Amino acid sequence: MSALSPSVVAAIDDLELAARLVVEGLRVGGHRSPFHGYSEEFQQYRPYRVGDDLKYLDWKMFARSDRLYTRQFREATNVSVMIVLDTSASMAFPATGVSKFRYALIIAASLAYLVSHQGNAVGLMTMTGEKFGFLPARGGRPHLRSLIAYLDRLTTGGAWRPARVISRAAELLQRRGVVVTISDFYDDEETTQRELRRVVQRGHDVAMLQLVSPDEVMFPYTGNVDFKDLESGARQLVDASAAERGYCTAVAGFLERCRSQAHRDNIDYARMTTDTPPARALRDYLLRRATKHHAVQPHANADTRA
Repeated sequence: MSALSPSVVAAIDDLELAARLVVEGLRVGGHRSPFHGYSEEFQQYRPYRVGDDLKYLDWKMFARSDRLYTRQFREATNVSVMIVLDTSASMAFPATGVSKFRYALIIAASLAYLVSHQGNAVGLMTMTGEKFGFLPARGGRPHLRSLIAYLDRLTTGGAWRPARVISRAAELLQRRGVVVTISDFYDDEETTQRELRRVVQRGHDVAMLQLVSPDEVMFPYTGNVDFKDLESGARQLVDASAAERGYCTAVAGFLERCRSQAHRDNIDYARMTTDTPPARALRDYLLRRATKHHAVQPHANADTRA
Protein backbone atom coordinates (compact mmCIF):
# COMPACT_ATOMS: atom_id res chain seq x y z
CA MET A 1 0.00 0.00 0.00
CA SER A 2 1.57 3.29 -1.09
CA ALA A 3 1.45 6.27 1.24
CA LEU A 4 -1.58 8.46 0.55
CA SER A 5 -0.81 12.06 -0.37
CA PRO A 6 -1.51 14.80 2.19
CA SER A 7 -4.29 16.26 0.04
CA VAL A 8 -6.06 12.90 -0.22
CA VAL A 9 -5.80 12.19 3.52
CA ALA A 10 -6.83 15.73 4.45
CA ALA A 11 -9.90 15.47 2.22
CA ILE A 12 -11.23 12.51 4.23
CA ASP A 13 -13.91 13.99 6.50
CA ASP A 14 -13.83 11.05 8.93
CA LEU A 15 -10.70 11.75 11.02
CA GLU A 16 -10.72 8.27 12.57
CA LEU A 17 -10.76 6.70 9.09
CA ALA A 18 -7.95 9.00 7.97
CA ALA A 19 -5.91 7.98 11.02
CA ARG A 20 -6.51 4.29 10.39
CA LEU A 21 -5.41 4.63 6.76
CA VAL A 22 -2.24 6.46 7.83
CA VAL A 23 -1.41 3.81 10.44
CA GLU A 24 -2.02 1.01 7.94
CA GLY A 25 0.47 2.71 5.63
CA LEU A 26 3.20 3.06 8.26
CA ARG A 27 5.00 -0.27 7.93
CA VAL A 28 7.16 0.62 10.91
CA GLY A 29 8.70 -2.85 10.74
CA GLY A 30 9.09 -5.76 13.13
CA HIS A 31 7.08 -6.12 16.31
CA ARG A 32 8.91 -3.61 18.45
CA SER A 33 6.81 -0.74 19.68
CA PRO A 34 8.36 2.72 19.32
CA PHE A 35 6.40 3.66 22.44
CA HIS A 36 7.77 1.04 24.81
CA GLY A 37 7.02 0.93 28.51
CA TYR A 38 9.72 1.51 31.05
CA SER A 39 10.92 -2.06 31.44
CA GLU A 40 11.55 -1.84 35.17
CA GLU A 41 10.43 0.43 38.00
CA PHE A 42 11.97 0.45 41.47
CA GLN A 43 9.74 -1.28 44.03
CA GLN A 44 11.62 -2.13 47.23
CA TYR A 45 14.85 -3.25 48.93
CA ARG A 46 15.58 -6.67 50.40
CA PRO A 47 18.67 -8.08 52.14
CA TYR A 48 21.36 -9.33 49.79
CA ARG A 49 21.40 -13.07 49.10
CA VAL A 50 24.29 -15.07 47.68
CA GLY A 51 23.83 -15.26 43.92
CA ASP A 52 22.05 -11.90 43.54
CA ASP A 53 23.22 -9.80 40.61
CA LEU A 54 25.84 -7.42 42.05
CA LYS A 55 24.76 -4.57 39.79
CA TYR A 56 21.57 -4.25 41.88
CA LEU A 57 23.45 -3.73 45.15
CA ASP A 58 22.76 -0.34 46.69
CA TRP A 59 26.04 1.05 47.95
CA LYS A 60 24.43 4.15 49.45
CA MET A 61 22.32 1.92 51.69
CA PHE A 62 25.45 -0.04 52.59
CA ALA A 63 27.26 3.17 53.58
CA ARG A 64 24.38 4.17 55.85
CA SER A 65 23.60 0.79 57.42
CA ASP A 66 26.76 -1.31 56.94
CA ARG A 67 24.48 -4.01 55.47
CA LEU A 68 24.05 -5.13 51.87
CA TYR A 69 20.69 -4.58 50.21
CA THR A 70 19.49 -5.48 46.71
CA ARG A 71 17.14 -3.26 44.76
CA GLN A 72 14.04 -5.02 43.41
CA PHE A 73 11.99 -3.85 40.47
CA ARG A 74 8.55 -4.50 39.08
CA GLU A 75 7.67 -4.82 35.42
CA ALA A 76 5.89 -1.96 33.67
CA THR A 77 4.73 -3.11 30.26
CA ASN A 78 2.77 -0.09 29.03
CA VAL A 79 3.32 3.61 28.73
CA SER A 80 1.24 6.79 28.81
CA VAL A 81 1.56 9.21 25.90
CA MET A 82 0.31 12.79 26.19
CA ILE A 83 -0.18 14.65 22.91
CA VAL A 84 0.13 18.44 23.15
CA LEU A 85 -1.42 20.15 20.13
CA ASP A 86 -0.90 23.74 19.00
CA THR A 87 -4.23 25.35 18.03
CA SER A 88 -2.89 28.89 17.51
CA ALA A 89 -3.90 30.87 14.43
CA SER A 90 -0.51 30.42 12.72
CA MET A 91 -1.32 26.73 12.33
CA ALA A 92 -4.12 27.64 9.87
CA PHE A 93 -1.52 28.49 7.20
CA PRO A 94 -1.88 28.16 4.26
CA ALA A 95 -5.47 29.18 3.62
CA THR A 96 -5.69 26.90 0.59
CA GLY A 97 -4.49 23.32 0.28
CA VAL A 98 -3.38 21.33 3.32
CA SER A 99 -2.98 23.61 6.33
CA LYS A 100 -0.51 22.87 9.09
CA PHE A 101 -3.45 22.42 11.45
CA ARG A 102 -5.23 19.82 9.33
CA TYR A 103 -1.93 17.98 8.94
CA ALA A 104 -1.38 18.21 12.71
CA LEU A 105 -4.83 16.76 13.39
CA ILE A 106 -4.07 13.80 11.13
CA ILE A 107 -0.69 13.20 12.78
CA ALA A 108 -2.20 13.51 16.28
CA ALA A 109 -5.11 11.18 15.48
CA SER A 110 -2.76 8.66 13.84
CA LEU A 111 -0.41 8.69 16.83
CA ALA A 112 -3.36 8.22 19.18
CA TYR A 113 -4.64 5.34 17.05
CA LEU A 114 -1.22 3.68 17.00
CA VAL A 115 -0.53 4.15 20.72
CA SER A 116 -3.97 2.87 21.73
CA HIS A 117 -3.80 -0.19 19.49
CA GLN A 118 -0.42 -1.09 20.99
CA GLY A 119 -2.16 -1.38 24.37
CA ASN A 120 -0.86 1.91 25.72
CA ALA A 121 -2.66 4.94 27.14
CA VAL A 122 -3.01 8.20 25.20
CA GLY A 123 -4.20 11.64 26.26
CA LEU A 124 -4.53 15.11 24.79
CA MET A 125 -3.77 18.65 25.96
CA THR A 126 -4.66 21.83 24.06
CA MET A 127 -5.24 25.48 24.93
CA THR A 128 -7.73 27.99 23.55
CA GLY A 129 -7.28 31.49 24.92
CA GLU A 130 -6.64 30.95 28.63
CA LYS A 131 -8.64 27.72 28.79
CA PHE A 132 -7.03 24.28 28.76
CA GLY A 133 -8.58 21.42 26.84
CA PHE A 134 -7.64 18.08 28.38
CA LEU A 135 -8.37 14.38 28.00
CA PRO A 136 -6.47 12.12 30.45
CA ALA A 137 -4.22 9.35 29.17
CA ARG A 138 -6.31 6.19 28.98
CA GLY A 139 -6.49 3.06 26.90
CA GLY A 140 -9.31 1.31 25.12
CA ARG A 141 -11.30 1.89 21.96
CA PRO A 142 -14.08 4.04 23.52
CA HIS A 143 -11.48 6.50 24.84
CA LEU A 144 -9.67 6.55 21.49
CA ARG A 145 -12.89 7.39 19.67
CA SER A 146 -13.65 10.15 22.18
CA LEU A 147 -10.17 11.61 21.74
CA ILE A 148 -10.37 11.61 17.94
CA ALA A 149 -13.86 13.14 18.09
CA TYR A 150 -12.45 15.85 20.37
CA LEU A 151 -9.64 16.51 17.89
CA ASP A 152 -12.16 16.79 15.08
CA ARG A 153 -14.01 19.59 16.89
CA LEU A 154 -10.93 21.75 17.44
CA THR A 155 -10.37 24.98 15.53
CA THR A 156 -7.51 27.47 15.37
CA GLY A 157 -7.50 30.97 16.78
CA GLY A 158 -5.32 33.54 18.50
CA ALA A 159 -2.00 32.75 20.12
CA TRP A 160 -1.15 30.08 22.66
CA ARG A 161 1.25 29.78 25.58
CA PRO A 162 3.22 26.62 24.80
CA ALA A 163 5.30 26.52 28.00
CA ARG A 164 2.12 26.55 30.14
CA VAL A 165 0.44 23.86 28.05
CA ILE A 166 3.50 21.59 28.00
CA SER A 167 4.08 22.03 31.74
CA ARG A 168 0.46 21.19 32.56
CA ALA A 169 0.47 18.17 30.26
CA ALA A 170 3.54 16.74 31.99
CA GLU A 171 2.06 17.40 35.45
CA LEU A 172 -1.10 15.49 34.58
CA LEU A 173 0.75 12.34 33.55
CA GLN A 174 0.43 10.09 36.59
CA ARG A 175 3.84 8.50 36.04
CA ARG A 176 6.80 8.80 33.71
CA GLY A 177 5.56 8.85 30.14
CA VAL A 178 5.94 10.43 26.72
CA VAL A 179 5.02 14.05 25.96
CA VAL A 180 4.64 14.70 22.22
CA THR A 181 4.21 18.35 21.21
CA ILE A 182 2.90 19.02 17.69
CA SER A 183 3.40 22.64 16.66
CA ASP A 184 5.20 25.03 14.34
CA PHE A 185 7.00 26.29 17.49
CA TYR A 186 6.85 29.93 16.43
CA ASP A 187 5.64 31.15 19.83
CA ASP A 188 7.97 31.94 22.75
CA GLU A 189 10.95 30.02 21.39
CA GLU A 190 13.22 30.33 24.43
CA THR A 191 10.61 29.66 27.13
CA THR A 192 9.20 26.73 25.14
CA GLN A 193 12.61 25.10 24.83
CA ARG A 194 13.32 25.71 28.50
CA GLU A 195 10.05 24.03 29.50
CA LEU A 196 10.67 21.05 27.22
CA ARG A 197 14.09 20.66 28.83
CA ARG A 198 12.51 20.80 32.30
CA VAL A 199 10.03 18.06 31.36
CA VAL A 200 12.94 15.86 30.24
CA GLN A 201 14.65 16.48 33.57
CA ARG A 202 11.49 15.29 35.34
CA GLY A 203 11.98 11.89 33.72
CA HIS A 204 9.59 12.02 30.76
CA ASP A 205 10.42 11.19 27.16
CA VAL A 206 9.79 14.34 25.13
CA ALA A 207 9.23 14.76 21.41
CA MET A 208 8.96 17.84 19.18
CA LEU A 209 7.07 17.32 15.93
CA GLN A 210 7.60 20.58 14.07
CA LEU A 211 5.18 21.23 11.21
CA VAL A 212 6.06 23.59 8.38
CA SER A 213 4.45 24.46 5.08
CA PRO A 214 6.70 24.44 1.98
CA ASP A 215 5.69 28.06 1.32
CA GLU A 216 7.08 29.06 4.72
CA VAL A 217 10.47 27.61 3.84
CA MET A 218 10.74 28.41 0.10
CA PHE A 219 9.00 31.84 0.12
CA PRO A 220 7.56 31.52 -3.43
CA TYR A 221 6.35 35.13 -3.68
CA THR A 222 7.16 37.93 -6.12
CA GLY A 223 6.33 41.62 -6.35
CA ASN A 224 4.63 43.56 -3.59
CA VAL A 225 2.73 41.22 -1.28
CA ASP A 226 0.33 42.20 1.49
CA PHE A 227 1.15 39.85 4.40
CA LYS A 228 -1.18 39.44 7.39
CA ASP A 229 -0.09 38.08 10.77
CA LEU A 230 -2.64 35.35 11.51
CA GLU A 231 -2.38 35.80 15.27
CA SER A 232 -2.15 39.60 15.72
CA GLY A 233 -3.99 40.62 12.55
CA ALA A 234 -1.22 43.13 11.71
CA ARG A 235 -0.64 43.71 7.99
CA GLN A 236 2.50 44.74 6.11
CA LEU A 237 3.20 45.39 2.45
CA VAL A 238 6.47 43.67 1.54
CA ASP A 239 8.67 43.67 -1.56
CA ALA A 240 8.98 39.89 -1.78
CA SER A 241 12.03 39.87 -4.05
CA ALA A 242 13.98 42.17 -1.72
CA ALA A 243 12.91 40.25 1.39
CA GLU A 244 13.47 36.72 0.07
CA ARG A 245 17.13 36.20 1.04
CA GLY A 246 16.83 37.61 4.54
CA TYR A 247 13.59 35.73 5.17
CA CYS A 248 14.94 32.36 3.99
CA THR A 249 18.10 32.82 6.07
CA ALA A 250 16.05 33.64 9.17
CA VAL A 251 13.72 30.66 8.72
CA ALA A 252 16.59 28.25 8.09
CA GLY A 253 18.31 29.54 11.23
CA PHE A 254 15.15 29.14 13.29
CA LEU A 255 14.55 25.56 12.13
CA GLU A 256 18.18 24.62 12.77
CA ARG A 257 18.01 26.06 16.29
CA CYS A 258 14.94 23.96 17.03
CA ARG A 259 16.67 20.82 15.79
CA SER A 260 20.02 21.41 17.47
CA GLN A 261 18.53 22.48 20.81
CA ALA A 262 16.28 19.41 20.83
CA HIS A 263 19.30 17.20 20.17
CA ARG A 264 21.26 18.94 22.93
CA ASP A 265 18.42 18.47 25.43
CA ASN A 266 17.80 14.79 24.57
CA ILE A 267 14.45 15.55 22.94
CA ASP A 268 13.19 13.50 19.99
CA TYR A 269 12.81 15.86 17.04
CA ALA A 270 11.12 15.53 13.66
CA ARG A 271 10.36 18.20 11.08
CA MET A 272 7.31 17.41 8.99
CA THR A 273 6.38 19.37 5.87
CA THR A 274 2.75 19.41 4.85
CA ASP A 275 3.54 18.15 1.33
CA THR A 276 4.93 14.86 2.74
CA PRO A 277 2.50 11.92 2.96
CA PRO A 278 1.54 11.70 6.67
CA ALA A 279 2.29 7.97 6.80
CA ARG A 280 5.82 8.56 5.50
CA ALA A 281 6.49 11.44 7.91
CA LEU A 282 5.18 9.48 10.87
CA ARG A 283 7.01 6.31 9.87
CA ASP A 284 10.34 8.12 9.56
CA TYR A 285 9.87 9.66 13.01
CA LEU A 286 8.84 6.38 14.64
CA LEU A 287 11.71 4.44 13.07
CA ARG A 288 14.23 6.99 14.36
CA ARG A 289 12.60 6.87 17.78
CA ALA A 290 12.57 3.07 17.87
CA THR A 291 16.23 2.91 16.83
CA LYS A 292 17.23 5.44 19.49
CA HIS A 293 15.24 3.99 22.37
CA HIS A 294 15.84 0.30 21.67
CA ALA A 295 19.56 0.62 20.98
CA VAL A 296 20.49 0.73 24.67
CA GLN A 297 18.26 0.11 27.67
CA PRO A 298 20.55 0.88 30.66
CA HIS A 299 19.45 0.36 34.24
CA ALA A 300 18.77 3.64 35.99
CA ASN A 301 19.94 4.02 39.57
CA ALA A 302 17.60 3.71 42.52
CA ASP A 303 17.48 7.45 43.11
CA THR A 304 15.76 8.08 39.76
CA ARG A 305 13.29 5.23 40.27
CA ALA A 306 12.16 5.75 43.82
